[in-house]
Amino acid sequence: MASVLKRTLEADMDALGRRARAAAATLALAPGDAKNEALRLAARTVRERADAIQAINADEVAQARARSLGDALVDRLTLSPARIEAMAASLEAIADLPDPVGEVMASWERPNGLRIERVRTPLGVIGVIYESRPNVTADAGALCLKAGNAAILRGGSESFGSSGAILECLQEGLRQAGLPETAIQRVPTTDREAVGALLRMNGHVDVIVPRGGRSLIERVQREARMPVFAHLDGNCHVYLHRSAEPDMAIAIVANAKMRRTGICGAAETLLCDRDAATSLLPPVLSALIAQGCEIRGDAGTQALDPRVQPADEADWATEFLDAIIAVKQVEGLDDAIDHIARYGSHHTESIVASDKAAADRFLAEVDSAIVMHNASTQFADGGEFGMGAEIGISTGRMHARGPVGVEQLTSFKYKLRGTGQVRPA
Repeated sequence: MASVLKRTLEADMDALGRRARAAAATLALAPGDAKNEALRLAARTVRERADAIQAINADEVAQARARSLGDALVDRLTLSPARIEAMAASLEAIADLPDPVGEVMASWERPNGLRIERVRTPLGVIGVIYESRPNVTADAGALCLKAGNAAILRGGSESFGSSGAILECLQEGLRQAGLPETAIQRVPTTDREAVGALLRMNGHVDVIVPRGGRSLIERVQREARMPVFAHLDGNCHVYLHRSAEPDMAIAIVANAKMRRTGICGAAETLLCDRDAATSLLPPVLSALIAQGCEIRGDAGTQALDPRVQPADEADWATEFLDAIIAVKQVEGLDDAIDHIARYGSHHTESIVASDKAAADRFLAEVDSAIVMHNASTQFADGGEFGMGAEIGISTGRMHARGPVGVEQLTSFKYKLRGTGQVRPA
């Protein structure tokens, strides 16, 4: 029986891939106006169906709470009216972006008269695997569509109903705009075997974008037979340089940690110069604790506030995704950079400093996808970058690094125009 089910699943996934490949061929040539119309119609449908989407989501949130899945996951799963409106607005923002397909990235002429252009093209079919965030369905589908790609989405089982309702809105927009509904599809089952099947579909899928916890990312990297835009965990740091302005330090750290603790851009470790810790850290720690944050600190930090719990070695490398932060005093800029290199995940780091030279060194030497000066790490978001939305934050070193938006979902080809040139023997 198991072998029969496996063959059925493989057949269903193959059919899904074939439909996506056919849709991708259509989208690659689709005019920008048609793609934009589909996105705006999808946004309108999201707003029209907001109550129904929220009702489905409320049931899923209740089920998640009943299963004690944790506050961070529940927060990522929840769709409030404001979040649904933000999702619709994001679809419209993506529609308003310039169409990347066909953009001439560079052009030049050779001495023999050949004219060469490097032109943006879609990647083709993009598989997106994500966990509990239903809004990723809208963001991923919309970004892939704008960049002329077909999308195969595989969301988490906790948000299967919410994601399905959002997908129907996207497909309604495609249908009304005269584009194939199969341009955005999802894996029609929560069976974990479907993930493995998707990762083997290198004949149909050109790129996989995983968005989730470390175990998911590691599985995708291990099993995928196509390129992966990896989104590893967000062990993000805020470093208080000795020149930090105290009120700015309080505001940035509190926001970076506590605005939303369950997102990948939330700060997980706070570093502070030891020679400024007595003046800088106590008010920062008090502000965090007042908002319900647990502090795990080194010996020097514990000495500043009796409410600080002792940190262990594992805390420096942990993405808590909760109201917990690890705090360590460092000897200076070099020590802070070394700590981030040793324990960080190459996601997002911020320095709070009035010293421009120190900030410039931090921005130049820290090897993370996003580095910031005097700003909260919670700005690590494609929407905040003006990209409309993002599929994820890529922490690798491929061309897609940092927020993955429409430009990162394209490749390029070269167009040569001649007047009869032939290459000499």
